[in-house]
Amino acid sequence: MTEEHFRRRYFRLRTRVDRYLASLITERTPRQLHEACAYVLTGGGKRLRAALVLLAAEAVGGSTAKALPAGAAVEIMHNFTLVHDDIMDHARTRRGRPTVHVRWDLNTALLAGDTLLAVAYEQLLKTAVEDQEALLRLFTRSVIGVCEGQAFDLEFERRNDITVDDYFAMIDLKTGLLISVAAELGARIGGGSVRDVNRLSTFGRYLGRAFQLQDDLLDVVGDEKRFGKTIGGDILEGKRTFLLLTARERARKSDKVLLDRVLRRKTIPPARTESPAQRRELIATVRSLYDAYGVIRDTEAAVMRHTRRATGSLDTLPRTPAREMLHALARTLVHRET
Repeated sequence: MTEEHFRRRYFRLRTRVDRYLASLITERTPRQLHEACAYVLTGGGKRLRAALVLLAAEAVGGSTAKALPAGAAVEIMHNFTLVHDDIMDHARTRRGRPTVHVRWDLNTALLAGDTLLAVAYEQLLKTAVEDQEALLRLFTRSVIGVCEGQAFDLEFERRNDITVDDYFAMIDLKTGLLISVAAELGARIGGGSVRDVNRLSTFGRYLGRAFQLQDDLLDVVGDEKRFGKTIGGDILEGKRTFLLLTARERARKSDKVLLDRVLRRKTIPPARTESPAQRRELIATVRSLYDAYGVIRDTEAAVMRHTRRATGSLDTLPRTPAREMLHALARTLVHRET
């Protein structure tokens, strides 16, 4: 499959999801609540998780039309988590726009997030399958798991003993689980065999890992204009990323002291007198340590390794355009710049 073919097909999938989400927007009261929900649903994005539901259903011989409400459910649930994440992170913008709690207020954002989660379940219930209870159990497991992953992330901010294994356990819940569940939902809706369902779930799990690792990497090596946020932001926040944790495990003497100080930036914020020049210097210094200890190279290798594990899980599926799209999607995410 050529890159151009992939882009055209993916654009059609994303457009289809966007139109479906737009169709859910109606004039309702209380007006402010539903305006905030509509604001979230029309905020754009890759629609990755919804596309995975549709492609997984097609890959096992099912109908994308039948899977569309479930794809919308997963996408809406993902956006519910973003609304609440933005509140917890005190984020001012999301996808180039003010976040919901900034555009309106905290209480409206909380209610909008809760409403979106209920709408996600409402959409999932529209999926016409024999064992709808299995879909609901799977979807509910993803909601709980994502919340647990976020809770681990918050807990890790207060601890300086986090390991790379802890990091993977956290991202498998916070990032990977919903991607895995999206692929599994599609396979179940499409009528896939138990083996197909397990294969696509595995594909999603390792794709989720590769996606998060690439996100960590882009914070260090990405183009700021393309990436859409400040390069080095994770370093300034002392965020527990694969790069920082790996560098800390390998560091010697004074380098380890510096990286420990970076980790403590979450629990002991830097003084208000810290200048932009000092922040730039810190980013450059940590980046140089990542280079010196081979962390950037090894993160790139880890992205490729998890991507190969993801695509390898598709080998037993029939060779169809949908399977080729899943392969191409994984490759695209590895090489993305945003």
